[in-house]
Amino acid sequence: MFNVFVWALGIVVILFILGLLFMLLRKGLPNLTWDFLTGLPSEIEEGGGIGPALFNSFYILFLSLAISIPLGMAAGIYLAEFAPDNRFIAFIRICVEGLSSVPSIIFGLFGISLFVDIFHLDLTILGGAVSLAFLNLPMLTRVTEESLRSVPTELKNASFALGSTHLQTIRTVLIPVALNGIITGICLTAGRAFGESAVIILTAGVTTSGELWDFNLLSPGETLAVHLWYVQSEAIVPDAGDIAQKATAVLIMIVLAINLVFRLPLWMKARKMKG
Repeated sequence: MFNVFVWALGIVVILFILGLLFMLLRKGLPNLTWDFLTGLPSEIEEGGGIGPALFNSFYILFLSLAISIPLGMAAGIYLAEFAPDNRFIAFIRICVEGLSSVPSIIFGLFGISLFVDIFHLDLTILGGAVSLAFLNLPMLTRVTEESLRSVPTELKNASFALGSTHLQTIRTVLIPVALNGIITGICLTAGRAFGESAVIILTAGVTTSGELWDFNLLSPGETLAVHLWYVQSEAIVPDAGDIAQKATAVLIMIVLAINLVFRLPLWMKARKMKG
């Protein structure tokens, strides 16, 4: 009876997810065009695209991950392997866990205070990327630490017995074994960052520079998620609903693609080891 219950519950959840995806994609996905993906947004006339917002989404995501992944993994490795077992480190872990559950708008308020009020940079791609990196850091730190702690102690002791140093053991044994969990954490943070809107609205703004390929870090950085919110709430273009449906489809497909890109190497590695 328990097996039947678990299978039924799993099937219901999968059907719910598929139904939700179908509802969100059925109108927008068939109407996607290259002009929509690369075109400039329009404030008044219909037929505008999402080109600059789409580019800003990838640009800010890349910058935030370039900052948060090294720092988050380094902090997780330190907490798992080098930090002493005392009350201060326990307090640090509690703080990291608390930051993981803080609403994203709090990081947006921190970003606007830091970059706009203190550094007087206005709303920029740089402010959005760094604020988004701060949002990702706690989760990446905890995921890395827990993934390393889940590695069997026997593997570490075997590495030490063969004469490896602590750093060599971390690099050649612990990280490769824990890579599956670390990649999962990166997938979660990347998907969350790509669809984040509250932090970007407060730190990067709701406009773009009007150029499709703008690498200037001090330009305004409206992303696809922010553009979707703006179109649904404040835009006056006649085809706002159509733009929102197509932007939703693009956002969902890209988040799914991000997960596949990160997971595919692990699947190939697992198949190679089984073969």
